[in-house]
Amino acid sequence: MFCISLILSPFTQCLLHSRADGGVMESSLNFHSFVSSGLLKTALFFNLVQVFNCFGRQFCLHFEAFHLGNAPVYMAFLRFMGDEEEARQFSYTLEVGGNGRKLTWQGIPRSIRDSHKKVRDSQDGLIIQRNLALFFSGGNRQELKLKVAGRIWKEQ
Repeated sequence: MFCISLILSPFTQCLLHSRADGGVMESSLNFHSFVSSGLLKTALFFNLVQVFNCFGRQFCLHFEAFHLGNAPVYMAFLRFMGDEEEARQFSYTLEVGGNGRKLTWQGIPRSIRDSHKKVRDSQDGLIIQRNLALFFSGGNRQELKLKVAGRIWKEQ
C-alpha cells in the first residue's frame, strides 16, 4: 500500500488522490513548496517543515540546511507524529535528482518524540552536498531549485 509523492518546487499545491485497485486502496499526496534562494544566501541554517495526513496519521517532512563539519549540506527526512513503535509500521523513500543523476534514501520515519536535532545529528535522512544540490538545480548553479520526490507505505 503506497501513499505519498513529495515535491519541493517553486509553488505550493496539495492534491489527494485515492482509487480502488483490486481491493487495495492506494492514496497519494502531492505537494509543492518554495525553497527561497534568498534565504539560503543569508542563513547558515534553516529548517522547512510540512505536516500532512497519510493513512489517517500525520507525518512531518523536514528539509534543512546546515553545516556537516565545514561542508554546507541539505538534509530531508520524515518524522511520524506518534511513538517509535507506531513509526515502525511505515517506510518511506525520498529522491532528489537532476541533470541525469539521482540520489535515493529509504528508511523508517523517526518518531516526533525524537528531536529534529537528534535526527539531523544522526544523519538519518537524505543528505545532499550543497554543490550537488546546485548541480541538480541546473541553471547557473546560484539558485536552489530542488525536486524531492518521495513515497510512504505501510508495512504489512
